[in-house]
Amino acid sequence: MKPARLAVLIGLVLAFLALVWGLHHFGVARMVARIEALHGAVALHPLPAGLLFLGGYVLFTALSLPAATLLTLAGGALFGVVWGSVLVSFGASIGASLAFLAARFLLRDAASRRFPGIFERLNEGIARDGALYLLSLRLVPAVPFFAVNLLAGLTSLSLARFYLASQIGMLPATIIYVNAGASLGGLAGHGAILTPRLVTGLALLAILPLAAPRLRDALTARRLYARWPRPKRFDRDVVVIGAGAAGLVASYVASALRAKVTLIERAEMGGDCLNSGCVPSKALLHAARAGQDFVSARAAVKAAIAGIAPHDSKERYAALGVDVRQGDAFIDSPWQVRAGCDKITTRAIIIAAGAAPVVPRLPGLEACAYATSETLWDIEALPDRLVILGGGPIGCEMAQAFALLGSTVTLVEAAPRLMMREDEEVSALMATTLLAHGVIVLTGHRAIAAQPGALRVQGPEGERDLPFDRLLLAIGRKPRVSGYGLEALGIGLGKAGTIETNDGLQTLYPNIFACGDVAGPYQFTHVAGYQAGFAALNALLAPFWLLRPRYHAVPAVTFTSPEIARVGLNEQEAKARNIDYEVTHYALSELDRAIAEADTDGFVKLLTKAGSDKILGVTIAGTNAGEVLTGFTIAMQHGLGLKKLLGVIYPYPTRAELMRAVAGQWRQAHAPRGALVWLERLHRWRRG
Repeated sequence: MKPARLAVLIGLVLAFLALVWGLHHFGVARMVARIEALHGAVALHPLPAGLLFLGGYVLFTALSLPAATLLTLAGGALFGVVWGSVLVSFGASIGASLAFLAARFLLRDAASRRFPGIFERLNEGIARDGALYLLSLRLVPAVPFFAVNLLAGLTSLSLARFYLASQIGMLPATIIYVNAGASLGGLAGHGAILTPRLVTGLALLAILPLAAPRLRDALTARRLYARWPRPKRFDRDVVVIGAGAAGLVASYVASALRAKVTLIERAEMGGDCLNSGCVPSKALLHAARAGQDFVSARAAVKAAIAGIAPHDSKERYAALGVDVRQGDAFIDSPWQVRAGCDKITTRAIIIAAGAAPVVPRLPGLEACAYATSETLWDIEALPDRLVILGGGPIGCEMAQAFALLGSTVTLVEAAPRLMMREDEEVSALMATTLLAHGVIVLTGHRAIAAQPGALRVQGPEGERDLPFDRLLLAIGRKPRVSGYGLEALGIGLGKAGTIETNDGLQTLYPNIFACGDVAGPYQFTHVAGYQAGFAALNALLAPFWLLRPRYHAVPAVTFTSPEIARVGLNEQEAKARNIDYEVTHYALSELDRAIAEADTDGFVKLLTKAGSDKILGVTIAGTNAGEVLTGFTIAMQHGLGLKKLLGVIYPYPTRAELMRAVAGQWRQAHAPRGALVWLERLHRWRRG
């Protein structure tokens, strides 16, 4: 190479480096001056300048240096939109590929140890979707590009697919930034600052974060739906599978918005909550506490179901305009559901199939007279000896109910205490309450086998047989995720066995939604109904609008006596998450209404953010705890702190007053001591 040309190239290198440095440190004015100085050199030596720029861009990207965006703007300013985009696009992709290879051969082990969470998610996505997953990251940079380059090198993705996805995925942002750079280059003259090109570039930069997810979703949907022919017209707007709490609410909301809805239920309208869950269990508890015998209690359960059933009936929903079908549902494709022999095409599908009781794999269980929360209500005679396996909310509720009805109840829990999700004082109160009703509580005991009339358990003192006339299984519920076509569609399940959804309740297919127990993360009727409203709205509004449910104030109640009610975090959860918190504890023995009724068992345990009145969570143990909890739930949902609760007028004497009482207790503990001293001095001075 001739000395003159070599000098030119060296000068260009130094100028490019000075340009990047100037961009980073001195802003647009200096940048424009340097661009003007470089224009002449680029015009005289376009090919060497272009190759030099390309090499520099490759180097910066390969080394993951933070000046790539500035170089992109410089590329537009020096080479224009077309050639600038070509140089930047290829430079970025080649440099990213070099970083990819470096990570693959040099950093695989170290990076996977250093960033296990990010690496695991990226690897799972690439293993499932290959280059399409990488393309989505390029279009919507949730992870910085340099991190994508390095992490992708730790996966099994081939270099060719990585390069192709990078070239395509980074192109939209490249063109937009290069165009902006070309607009900045025009500022060297004395023309208008807000040129049409610059305005267009700025507008595209603003639109990119909104448009890129749409483009990504469109590409993903095109790939997903490729093997499923889309009907030219649809019979329905929404097909809902399951007529429990979630399915009924989803159908109601969609029909209220004038959509054509088909609701399919294989069993009874109202689902588990009406027929075997919330309604019958609470009716049984109420009858037992009222002193009724088992025959009268069963009649009360049937009356409660019969009284609520019209609200959930086929006739009511048909009157609302919902096409209700009885029978099995099967999803043939994202656009078609079979209801019996009928094929229904639909724009959207909502899966609300609920959950079923868990039956453990216990040797000999098949030969035993056992019941679950679904079959418990078929028992016609009160069992003299009832063994309940499971010390969660359902087990504790039924243990208390049957003990009050006259059964000898033994409650078996493998964990060291009852209701393990609650704080220890809640577990202790529950155990004390059940023991007072005659329940034999065996914590730390694991069921190992069953035979007709006896359950064998292993505890701290060895094995023993627990005789029973009836065994009740209350160890949890599992989502209903089989039998209606998820497998053929490839819709995945999460670690909890629930259907995988995004934060808008969409499954793998954007027009198929899941809500309620089948989607998780909570198995509460009220959460199922809450999610169902969002699922119905999203089914009708997507892809134009997507609403997202929030779970920071989810209430839960165990309906024993006393009730256990909680919203938000408890202390053991706050500790597990390393959250800095404060505890305010209030005993119901201080509440006037509780004293007047001689019903003072229980407490309120309130967690607040350290140094703040922000409520993190509340646990209430006592009569009507679930009713009082609603006030705290509303406060948390709308961000109202304890100071706001102090300003509310509460009727006297009510249990709701405990909200003011616990807020006052917190206020007293956080009183400004220095200000009170000066206030006392002021009062003394005014008294003379």
